[in-house]
Amino acid sequence: MSFTAVIVAAGSGTRSGGPKQWRQLAGRPVIRWSVEAFLQTGAKAVIVVIPHGESGRLGAALEGLEGWRAVVGGAERAASVRLGLSQADPALPVLIHDAARPLVTAAHIQALLAGLARADAAAPALPVADTLKSAEDGVVGATVDRTGLWRVQTPQAFAPGVLQAAFEAWTGDGSPTDDLAVVEATGRSVHLIPGDLRLMKLTFSEDFDMAEALIGTRTVSRVGTGFDVHTFGPGSSVWLCGIEIPHSHGLVGHSDADCGLHALTDAILGAIGAGDIGDHFPPTDPQWKGASSDRFLTHAAELVAHRGGRIVHVDVTLICERPKVKPHRQAMRERIAEILALPLDSVSVKATTTEGLGFTGRSEGLAAQAVATIETPG
Repeated sequence: MSFTAVIVAAGSGTRSGGPKQWRQLAGRPVIRWSVEAFLQTGAKAVIVVIPHGESGRLGAALEGLEGWRAVVGGAERAASVRLGLSQADPALPVLIHDAARPLVTAAHIQALLAGLARADAAAPALPVADTLKSAEDGVVGATVDRTGLWRVQTPQAFAPGVLQAAFEAWTGDGSPTDDLAVVEATGRSVHLIPGDLRLMKLTFSEDFDMAEALIGTRTVSRVGTGFDVHTFGPGSSVWLCGIEIPHSHGLVGHSDADCGLHALTDAILGAIGAGDIGDHFPPTDPQWKGASSDRFLTHAAELVAHRGGRIVHVDVTLICERPKVKPHRQAMRERIAEILALPLDSVSVKATTTEGLGFTGRSEGLAAQAVATIETPG
């Protein structure tokens, strides 16, 4: 189901010691967690509501992501939600989410969209488990019956046009802190689905420690593959896996034509679904003419880190009749390990021939294939 997401990230974060949306959580800015989750679940658009003057910081936090746009928020949450809604397609369901709940997953989003089949709005909620007391100045006045009470979380999902119309009709006292309340006031139906402790709200500094602990139990292994080919041309050396090797010919390419690092860069990009090397370093761009390919590999590794992931193991196979790879294989492993900050036993470099067959067998060029294994937060 196609939908729009509005992520409210316009708060000042005074109780947590500063704006929460820009703080790092397991190697990624808090705001990036939610934006990635909605984009990966198929949001047609993700609208991020931010404070005035923070567009630059948002762009840095979401570097490499597409499909989002920013809107400057208002003085209160409800005003920020309305400003975000003004950019949403009223013909699509809309999900409103607090950036301070970064551990939203595709499963949460899909369950909410399914909940709209039963009601005009849906939200995750947890039953109140603790005993409730009313008190004044620390003195207990009474025990409050918790039967039927729920802790409502975000995202909250709304059928097409429902929340927009509800805000237009809102006549309640003050500014609503909950979007469901606006819809409830119009008599529309609201369905609660099972909540999740992972949808906790980051309010105080210590909440970040708890979120980090939750993330530590949710990792996903991803595998990407890469393949690259370069033809031989004029020259007296070739670059392979970051090592310059004397040879009777060079390799033809826009950059330094390092087949091994190009294949490995594509493998890492593939593991995180970030396109290929040409998307990030177009061969038509003159700034990459003759560029050292370790820059490309470093960029791919940085993208993994931005997503809170880590590279676990890489394996490169060079396919050529010449030059001979074995005398340089250890240096290649060490160079790749250095670039990716990996232990040496997490880097493999191998070589093979095609027994005289094909373009590599005829020594017209060489090829490389690579596999990268990474772990990312689930």
